Amino acid sequence: MATKEASSSKKSAATPSANLSPKAAAAAVRIADNKKALFNYHIEERFEAGMVLEGWEVKSLREGKVQLTDGYVVVRGGELFIIGCQINPLGTASTHVRPDSVRTKKLLMHKEEIRRLIGKVEQKGFTLVPLNMHWKAGKVKCEIGLAKGKGEHDKRDTIKDREGKREVERAMKSRNR
Repeated sequence: MATKEASSSKKSAATPSANLSPKAAAAAVRIADNKKALFNYHIEERFEAGMVLEGWEVKSLREGKVQLTDGYVVVRGGELFIIGCQINPLGTASTHVRPDSVRTKKLLMHKEEIRRLIGKVEQKGFTLVPLNMHWKAGKVKCEIGLAKGKGEHDKRDTIKDREGKREVERAMKSRNR
């Protein structure tokens, strides 16, 4: 009986999310973030979409070789596609597969959600941008945001707020010493 308890405690210690807070566990499954999107856009709504990927792309995602900063989402024929999301192939990729790092990838969502998004994107000023990619139940998901572009003055305000927070953190750190 003691061996069963010991083996069960080993299993819980081996899983990375067992000893982490929920926020840290969520960050552990995140593949990539698009920090530039949060700087350039006001995010109105967030949606989660599945992705159609090839095998070499999944292997590259496991290694974290993805860049979302130049990506955007378009609607073609009632379907969503992500363009500009770069997944760099691994050096050990198969010789019979020709990897295309900037291939257009299809996003999977329910038709009702897509119709609703089409209606909102057709309004003036709204666009769809990828916010992050993450693992969920062994599948790659892409979080997309319905966004409105920020003006130059809004970007300046964002920079000012960020620098103010940094100053406060520095002051608190030096105070605690």
